[in-house]
Amino acid sequence: MRTISEWLDEYGESHRHPVNKLVHWICVPLIVFSLLGLIWSLPLPEYRAGVITLNLCVLFMLASLVYYLVLSWRLAIGMLVCVTLVYFLLFWLDSNVNRPWLIYIAVFVVAWIGQFAGHEIEGKRPAFFRDIQFLLIGPLWLLSAVYRKLNLQY
Repeated sequence: MRTISEWLDEYGESHRHPVNKLVHWICVPLIVFSLLGLIWSLPLPEYRAGVITLNLCVLFMLASLVYYLVLSWRLAIGMLVCVTLVYFLLFWLDSNVNRPWLIYIAVFVVAWIGQFAGHEIEGKRPAFFRDIQFLLIGPLWLLSAVYRKLNLQY
């Protein structure tokens, strides 16, 4: 199994151009948000008690956190903070917006167009074409940059 450093280094190889990096700083969080929102919107049974909701999206978040925990417990803690914020945003939207899935679809499509435009500028194909796991590594790549700025180990 690859180490977190190997994953991040390989992901970074196709994300060196400043415009592509900027696009990823904007679009990766939007893709994560919209994808989780789309999963949240699936008409499947869920358990809800106050602000606690258990649905397929929450199970996906938990599975992703386990994956991140295997790679780096420090980054997993950071991702826990991130997905908790997304969770509460999705909960709020689900409770206060009629048909929030329309927002999620629009954001998802626009963000992916941005991603592909960034890679066109970069001149390299997205990393997930080589390995689908890079879809989960993208958010860690951004978070690892934050950790480096804060001089935190991961």
